[in-house]
Amino acid sequence: MSQASIDFNSVSPAVDDVERSTVAAVSWRVIPFLVLAYFFCVLDRVNVSFAALTMNADLAFSPLVYAWGAGIFFIGYFILEIPSNMALARFGARRWIARIMVTWGLISAAMAFVSGPNSFYALRFLLGIAEAGFFPGIVLYLTYWYPAKYRARVMSAFILGAPLSAVFGAPLCGLLLELDGMLGLKGWQWLFIAEGIPSALLGIVTLFYLTDRPSEAHWLPPQQRNWLEKTLAEERAAREAVHSLTLGEALRSPRVIALGLVYFGLLAGLYGVQFWLPQIVKGFGLSNLQTSVVSALPFAFGTLAMLLWGRRSDRKQERIQHIALPLLVSAAALGFSAYAGSLTLTMIALIVAAMGGFAAFGLFWTLPTAFLTGAAAAGGIALINSIGSLAGFGGPYIVGWIKDMTGSATSGLLFLAVLPVLAALLVIALRGAARSEFVAGKRTEA
Repeated sequence: MSQASIDFNSVSPAVDDVERSTVAAVSWRVIPFLVLAYFFCVLDRVNVSFAALTMNADLAFSPLVYAWGAGIFFIGYFILEIPSNMALARFGARRWIARIMVTWGLISAAMAFVSGPNSFYALRFLLGIAEAGFFPGIVLYLTYWYPAKYRARVMSAFILGAPLSAVFGAPLCGLLLELDGMLGLKGWQWLFIAEGIPSALLGIVTLFYLTDRPSEAHWLPPQQRNWLEKTLAEERAAREAVHSLTLGEALRSPRVIALGLVYFGLLAGLYGVQFWLPQIVKGFGLSNLQTSVVSALPFAFGTLAMLLWGRRSDRKQERIQHIALPLLVSAAALGFSAYAGSLTLTMIALIVAAMGGFAAFGLFWTLPTAFLTGAAAAGGIALINSIGSLAGFGGPYIVGWIKDMTGSATSGLLFLAVLPVLAALLVIALRGAARSEFVAGKRTEA
């Protein structure tokens, strides 16, 4: 991941050297580590889609059993999202994120011992509980370190972990499945063990590596640390002058709930494809290893789209069109994929769908962070993520139910294509949130 690819230094020549050097120093310290953490987060969440290539047959799981197991993760996730994010705000990101990573890593590795539907459901549910709070916690954490005008590229850089987990994780899953029979374990068992343990170890490293706030960042020179603290404080004060919400008000806010629905529509398409893509691809007669390589292609292109689109949004200082347009493109591509027929056309459609979905995903979190601060930010961001996370249950489940009833995923993909359209229309109606982001930023510059 090169500095040019993230491009944190691509700011106006008028920008002060202290600002430029501070943002670059924070980025090199924080972003690569968070990308790696999110890489394993997403990998341990969705590697069940590759394990299913052999696990389903070994354990006699029907498409509906698999769909329940894949989706029930998000029920546990939903239940503890808000409490977990509030705990992070109270105890600090360093300790809480370390706790999250160690527990999810151990539970993910324990998935190797699934023996039937009940243990499958139980461990996936516990995995969701363990991971709850990680993503919204990092979103909140990044607001402690970056002024608003950098957040599109910063969020996009952090979220790189999601498509990269597919680009590199999919072939890794394919290789681990080839270990079938080694030491008496199935390939899918090796997959869970080999991908769960590194997450737990990385969680231990997190405890010593992350810094909770800029005021504690002794790795920054005093001049940079003082500039960052002052800039963020001024920006927070300007934002609170426009939007001053308590925690309770944030949890009841129609805007927060509406953003949760936008996020639901955005994630439904991504998760629906991500959990079923390996089985869709294998249906064209490919081997497990070939399936894993081909399944990585949409996410490789999604990575590129997310980076370039985030940089463009920061440069234009515009959010709404940059979120709505890729959502509409993603919806059209999902609809086309249902009728593509051949492997080539199906993959082209899914590549375009992933590019649109990830481009919007990378920018979405600039909207709630534009008007939420303090405890309201911790609770509001968690609520938005909780509502959106239900798409992780609904998307795979609907596709699985339809596939179980019809023997084809076509109608399920068509249903998923409708949701990003609704999300795009709703985000257009919320354009005031994006305006307030840049108003607050301009006030701090005045």
